Amino acid sequence: MTQPTSHLLGHLPLGHPPLAHPLGEGIAGFGTDGIRGQVGSQVTPALALQVGFWCGQVLPAGAPVLIGRDSRISGPMLTAALTAGLTAAGREVWHLGICPTPAVPGAIRRAAAAGGLMVSASHNPPADNGIKVFGPSGAKLSTELQQAIEAGLSGRIPMPEFCSSGRSVERADLMADYRQALVASVEGRSLEGCRIVLDLCHGSATACGEAVFRDLGAQVTVLHGEPDGARINVSCGSTHLEPLREAVLAAGAEIGFAFDGDADRMLAVDGRGRVVDGDQILYLWGSALMESDSLPDRRIVATVMSNLGFERAWQLRGGVLERTLVGDQHVHRAMEELGAGLGGEQSGHILSARHGMSGDGLLTALQVATLLHGRGLSLAEWLDGSFRPYPQSLVNVRVPDRERRQHWQQCAPLCRELERAEAEMHGLGRVLVRASGTEPLLRVMVEAAEPELVQRWASQLAAVAERHLNAA
Repeated sequence: MTQPTSHLLGHLPLGHPPLAHPLGEGIAGFGTDGIRGQVGSQVTPALALQVGFWCGQVLPAGAPVLIGRDSRISGPMLTAALTAGLTAAGREVWHLGICPTPAVPGAIRRAAAAGGLMVSASHNPPADNGIKVFGPSGAKLSTELQQAIEAGLSGRIPMPEFCSSGRSVERADLMADYRQALVASVEGRSLEGCRIVLDLCHGSATACGEAVFRDLGAQVTVLHGEPDGARINVSCGSTHLEPLREAVLAAGAEIGFAFDGDADRMLAVDGRGRVVDGDQILYLWGSALMESDSLPDRRIVATVMSNLGFERAWQLRGGVLERTLVGDQHVHRAMEELGAGLGGEQSGHILSARHGMSGDGLLTALQVATLLHGRGLSLAEWLDGSFRPYPQSLVNVRVPDRERRQHWQQCAPLCRELERAEAEMHGLGRVLVRASGTEPLLRVMVEAAEPELVQRWASQLAAVAERHLNAA
């Protein structure tokens, strides 16, 4: 069999045979967004060992491989297993410790490393964990390298013979470079006197979130500011905004920011307690770039989940909105192909070409806060003049059967109901049904100018999906 890379030779047992199905049922798959699932049943030390080993084989030789993690209790265990696999492949491993996911690609580029891994399950609950892999450019792994690793994991290629053991080194000092890069990203703008609330989610943002805002002069109130693997994402952060909203109102703050477990995404709350999502953030940041003639072709890349109100308001400003499939990897690819300067997701995962194309919640929050503060505007004042989103409802239907979930289009009753919904809306709304890439959920999203249409069809479609996709 043809080897994916020239140095995959020989045999080396790593304590158990090649995994026939290394990713297991229910995991999104080893791909551009990595592996994610429940620790012990889906994400195991044995799997992490082999992932580390095969990453060590296929990533370019002669440079270290970096590893970061969020605060989850299982993080040190999985990091140790990845390290064992990498060092068994003869690689030098640099440990960043607890850090935001975007700190890893940034450190890869600054250190000219071979690549890096991030141990995190992002916004998932504490019992889950995952592994993301980045290539030597700091981008998520190329298809070629991904396929080479998958071939090793599945046993389609033999293990190389043991040559020498690598070593692991603690490099928490690299986080100082990341912190400095965040501060430098605002190009001298200040937050002096600005009252801000941060919900650090007991996760990766605790590494430096409070510090960078204080570095810029902000008056900071912190929620969930200690790393705590048992409470990461639990009733806090970007998936649970009520604590942030209450704190912003109680403190009389101008703005609040909430991050997810690995701090690659951010959602905001204005001084009146209103939620500001990724669409509003793209509109705000994109408008500022457009005004300074710094947005190529006035183009923003978003996903199919972005609100129709955002799209139409951006077009009225003379802008272009390109839509992709859900997932930052799709946004990233489209931005590169189109030469776009800004893109992102409604969930608050924002990519800036000027800042390395790594979704970074802390960087996005700093950009939003300093852009507003520099203009003497509060987020509430800006939001009053922004676009009006269409009413939108997203219903998650639990569908444990992976095949049924991924191939929901084969469910005739659901497809018939979908056609009825689209016919009734007559182009004044839309329906999107898709399988989650990270959880056993089918997501049903409906948006339209009329709230009654939205609620009725969201409930109706979700009920049909629940009944027929979970039928015995």
